[in-house]
Amino acid sequence: MKKLSAVCLLLLSGALAADIPLDNLARLEGMNSLLEKTTYHGRTALKMTEKEPGPGSAFATIKDLEFHDGVIEVEVSGAPSKTADPTARGFIGVLFRMQGNQAEQIYLRPSNGRAEDQLQRNHSVQYCAVPDWGWKRLRDETPGQYEAYADLQPGEWTRMRIEVHGKEARLYVGGAAQPCLIVKDMKLGDTRGGVALWVGPGTEGYFRNLTVKE
Repeated sequence: MKKLSAVCLLLLSGALAADIPLDNLARLEGMNSLLEKTTYHGRTALKMTEKEPGPGSAFATIKDLEFHDGVIEVEVSGAPSKTADPTARGFIGVLFRMQGNQAEQIYLRPSNGRAEDQLQRNHSVQYCAVPDWGWKRLRDETPGQYEAYADLQPGEWTRMRIEVHGKEARLYVGGAAQPCLIVKDMKLGDTRGGVALWVGPGTEGYFRNLTVKE
């Protein structure tokens, strides 16, 4: 009976949540984000753009959901907006284990996936931990360790699968059997917190089929 009660409590708290409906905007809490239910490439999706363009970013937190270890899966499509800075890459991804202003983060740079410059291709996927361990600090201090190549195209649907255990995370892209990025030492440690969908500066982003499992 005690075990059953514990499971019930986890279900009520959202800790075992799966198949989160993104067409229910009431389930999302936006931060500097414009959220809209739409159809994109023939599929129902959540559209996200920045409310206030600038050096920051936009995200939408899933209400009443906490995450520790498990799997986050979502289909995303990111591309630079028509008014984006030339340095925009269609940044799109996921924040997880969010606590206050801190979060682990894994995201894609779709415009880098098929670039003619190999170094740019090597920056297709990225791990960081906000706010202290941003991509630039990680790239400067440990080049190549927290980013990698994946075959991506801006504006096309791409499946992300993030497996998290303790201080480790693995990113699988597009249904691949092997991870394109392995992080052994997530900077916030073995923590627990919220989950959010994220877009970076100058990005028009779309999300669908979000599943969070513990």
